[in-house]
Amino acid sequence: MFRCGIAYPRCRWIVPLLLLFAIIFDIIAIAATSGWVEDEDAKTHYANMWEQCRGRNDNWECKTLMEFPWAMAVAALMIIGLLILIIAFIISCVALCCTLNVTLLPVIGGMLILVVILQVIALIVYPCKFNEMIFEGHYYYTWAYGFGWGATIICIGCAVLFCCLPRYEDELTGLKKVKYLYTSA
Repeated sequence: MFRCGIAYPRCRWIVPLLLLFAIIFDIIAIAATSGWVEDEDAKTHYANMWEQCRGRNDNWECKTLMEFPWAMAVAALMIIGLLILIIAFIISCVALCCTLNVTLLPVIGGMLILVVILQVIALIVYPCKFNEMIFEGHYYYTWAYGFGWGATIICIGCAVLFCCLPRYEDELTGLKKVKYLYTSA
C-alpha cells in the first residue's frame, strides 16, 4: 500500500535547515573574492562586492568599490540582512527544535521579510550602479551574485512558511492524525 501525505513534524527541522542554507549562501556571496561581475571570458575585468580588478594574465590592478556610496550601501544592506537572518535562524531553532513556540513563528516570518527587502534592494542597486561605471564590452553577473539571489529566494519561501505554520499547530505537535493526499489499495 502506498500513501502520500504531509508530515508536518518534519517541518520543525527542515525550515531551520533551509535558513542555515540561506546563511551559508549569504556568507558565500558576501565573502567571495570574485564572481559578482565578470567581462566576457573573465579576461580583463572582474568585481566582487568589495573591489574591482582590471588587467591581463598575472598583472591585475585592484581598486576598492567602497569609495562609492552605493557600494557602501550595498555592503551594509547585505551584512545587516545576514545578521537579521542569523538572529532569525537562532530564534527558529529555539521556537521549533527545542520546544514548539508557535507565537514566535510570525515574528520570524516578519524578520525574514525584512531580510528579503534589504537584500533585494542591495542586489538590484549593485548591477544598476556598477553598469553605470562600465562603458565597454559585455559583462555577466556570475556565481557569487547568484548565491546572493539564492539566499534571498530561500528567505522568501521560509517567510511564507513561518507565516503559515501557526495555522497548523496541532499537525506540528503530532496531535492531529495525518491526512493522506493519496492512498492506493
